[in-house]
Amino acid sequence: MVKVDLASGALLRAAWLVAFAACGGGDGGPDDAQVIKVVAQQWSFSPNTITVLRGQTVDFEVTSSDVHHGFNLPDFGMRADVVPDQTTKVRVTFDKPGTYNFHCDYYCGSGHEGMSGQVVVQ
Repeated sequence: MVKVDLASGALLRAAWLVAFAACGGGDGGPDDAQVIKVVAQQWSFSPNTITVLRGQTVDFEVTSSDVHHGFNLPDFGMRADVVPDQTTKVRVTFDKPGTYNFHCDYYCGSGHEGMSGQVVVQ
């Protein structure tokens, strides 16, 4: 009985290691994404300048403290609605260096047109 338990444990550990490796565990893949929290509020984003390294995958967690907003990073084909009291999660991999603008693309009131920020990819 003890041999069966040891063998089963070894088999489970081996299966777990194979599954962990297949999911990119620890190799700089998507599971190593940097989480950046962004707050949208009339009429700004905080932070409004975000710096990341080239090749970095970022999970944006965007919230609104007041009204419905949009979060649009057109150079990377990313766009999301940001609804009050909810967290909107979007993932982007920044594969080219440069400075890229993001903006609110959902009319949120007078001052909406100036609601923007930038991502600096080094």
